[in-house]
Amino acid sequence: MNWIYDTHIHLSDIAYEAYFPFILNSMKKINLKACCVSMDHTSAKITLELGKKSDLIFPFIGIHPEKAQDDPTLVYEMINENQSKISGIGEIGLDRTYIKSEDEWETQKQVFSDQLSLAEKFQKPVSIHSRKTLDDIFDILTSFNLQSVLLHWFDGNKKQLKMAMDLGFYVSYGPLLVYANDKQSLLTKSHTEQILVETDGPVKFSHCFGHKITQIQFLPSVAHHASKILKTSYDDLLCQLEKNSERFLNI
Repeated sequence: MNWIYDTHIHLSDIAYEAYFPFILNSMKKINLKACCVSMDHTSAKITLELGKKSDLIFPFIGIHPEKAQDDPTLVYEMINENQSKISGIGEIGLDRTYIKSEDEWETQKQVFSDQLSLAEKFQKPVSIHSRKTLDDIFDILTSFNLQSVLLHWFDGNKKQLKMAMDLGFYVSYGPLLVYANDKQSLLTKSHTEQILVETDGPVKFSHCFGHKITQIQFLPSVAHHASKILKTSYDDLLCQLEKNSERFLNI
């Protein structure tokens, strides 16, 4: 039976704290593994601890663009000190939603670049937040020699998707794929070997997910719907997703 990798989920979020043992048990039963991303120093510490509890958890340490104005020193130190224990750098990226001035934009770009430098140094995959900033991100990424890049929750246009494919980047699709026509269209134009799946929990989704806190157990539904869109069998897609995920993680 194939493993399904949730390549981007915030299991360190307080929304999951009370029933993490249940989540972990469910993951074991239905063959799920998770790339647990962080946003700041506090969530990074929790993420490292979760990684110690189970080999089903792949800890990613990073500073989310929302937190880029905070002092990044402690997170940088954590990455350097724990580089053998972490699986990747994330969630990192750019997002103008979280800035109030051009000075803050420059700070956000610097923090992003600093973390890409660490990923390059330690040859770690990166999980990138790129909401409405893909062109800026492409410009920065081409300056680095990175092991593997995931543009999580891909939200670009078709031209940007083609560029991502040409650059060899991975793109991930989540629960929105079940009911969002634009995501379904983008999926059909993504190279099969560069597709990953995610939940981005605890983000809440509508329609069949009922605005409930996202569970990693939603992932098989995402993969099943992806197989229908791509007109392939569920088993064949699971096999491809497992290969893609392990290549992304270099395992």
